[in-house]
Amino acid sequence: MNRSVKYSLIGLFLVALFATGIFATRNDFGLGRNMEIVVNLMRELSVGYVDEVSPDEMMKSAAKGITQTLDPYTTYLPEEEMKDFATMTTGKYGGIGSLIRQDSNYVRIAEPYKGSPADRAGLQIGDKILSIDGENAEGFTVEDVSSRLRGEPNTTVRLTIQSLVSGEVSEKKLRRERISIPSISYAGYVAEGVGYIRHADFTEGCYEEMRAAIERLQKQGELKSLILDYRNNGGGVMQSAVKVLSLFLPKGSLVVETKGRTSRESDLYRTEYEPLLPNTPLTVLINGNSASAAEIVAGALQDNDRAVLLGQRSFGKGLVQSTRALGYNSYVKMTTAKYYIPSGRCIQAVRYSSDGRAESMPDSLVGEFRTVAGRKVYDGGGIMPDVKLKPKYVSSFAATLYLLGVIDDFGDDYFKRHHTQTISPRTFCISDADYEDFKQMVAERNIPYQSESRKALERLRSALKSERYDEGMAEALKSIEQRLKDDKASNLETFRKEITDAINADIVLRFAYSEGMIENSLDNDREIQQAIKLLDNKVEYERILREQDTQRK
Repeated sequence: MNRSVKYSLIGLFLVALFATGIFATRNDFGLGRNMEIVVNLMRELSVGYVDEVSPDEMMKSAAKGITQTLDPYTTYLPEEEMKDFATMTTGKYGGIGSLIRQDSNYVRIAEPYKGSPADRAGLQIGDKILSIDGENAEGFTVEDVSSRLRGEPNTTVRLTIQSLVSGEVSEKKLRRERISIPSISYAGYVAEGVGYIRHADFTEGCYEEMRAAIERLQKQGELKSLILDYRNNGGGVMQSAVKVLSLFLPKGSLVVETKGRTSRESDLYRTEYEPLLPNTPLTVLINGNSASAAEIVAGALQDNDRAVLLGQRSFGKGLVQSTRALGYNSYVKMTTAKYYIPSGRCIQAVRYSSDGRAESMPDSLVGEFRTVAGRKVYDGGGIMPDVKLKPKYVSSFAATLYLLGVIDDFGDDYFKRHHTQTISPRTFCISDADYEDFKQMVAERNIPYQSESRKALERLRSALKSERYDEGMAEALKSIEQRLKDDKASNLETFRKEITDAINADIVLRFAYSEGMIENSLDNDREIQQAIKLLDNKVEYERILREQDTQRK
């Protein structure tokens, strides 16, 4: 059977399915007609276009065109992308267990996970990958190396490594394993009786990790109160959020409701287990990157007056995605419902129009709701914290140093000189002499940085010149420019605190893994310290839960 006949038969078969009602929709004829047109279009292009075209690429382009007028969460997942999707939902993949980073023409080890094959083989941050299974890795990108390091568990991969510390070249034979990325990135005490848990994402199994973390804290001391950190938690599996809430709310508590076009997508979700911490005072940290399942947990705890939320307004993703098989191991991930937390509010912050445009929820449509205690809360714009805190300022200069790899390079150099030493992750800080060394490194490099203030000054100068005001304003502009100190040397002093914090984190990561890096940041984290202070003030904590309304915006 030639391809033309084959695709024609597919088109006729699809029409027949719709005609018989196997695929029933609100517009059966329109859907069936257009599906046949798509099949015919792909057939004609495949057979008659002047150059050979890839059916797989045509399918990706067609899917992108179909979904671009919907929301950004509805996407086509071809077979080759399903492994990455599985990693996102399960937190597991087959590989050696290490992050990697680009450094000039080679890729280096960026962070071996504790206890992983990479860690057990002695790979360290900064080690250079020279070859993989005998193939020269010079010129490889991070994507090239990642695709070769990942694979089925129990298979092997041979790496030729140049050690950062000694410079020696050696061959490492590693056996890939099923790598599980922890959802709970840190759990410990931040003050007397005050536990702290940083929850990174909602993959399958995060409930078990959270429960185990709480139980460890209980064994280590008296857990009088707890801080849950959901900052920068982008969410994940909704059912995992429901399970996590079971640790803090009474069994049978309604925590989220989904509403879709069909009964299949509409449901009520209640906690299924007896709570592990039914009465322990809780605070929850959120910010503008707390989304989806993280917002379900934060919002359900707020609606039940079970925790005080601190930080900034959350992202506002009140949409639920489901996957549907399309055949040949490809899927569509599509929005099938909206979710509503216990007060009845949907916190979706953006509306998507029929042409795919995103529009913020207008104030006129923002609704007022009530918590169990009668406090006012609002929908249409994420979760508003009970205690609003200004976000931590990060200068663009410090970010530029990080993105250019200057901080990584300094960390490499520091580790080479101090790798035999031991450090205390909680208290480690580079010395003034170390910072002088860093300043010298920056001075020797070309840093393509221009502050927003200088950019604004240049725009003003250009506008004045175009409107012929420049001569009269010349002295004023010169005075502003002289007083504007945004050169490298000035910025290294102006932003010394945050640059030092970034350097400390980079160095501690090399000695004590990601747990040590988080531990190093705890005492300097203003929002954590605010949460500790609030938990210590029982009168204020209870007053907020009893009577304080959240701000509307």
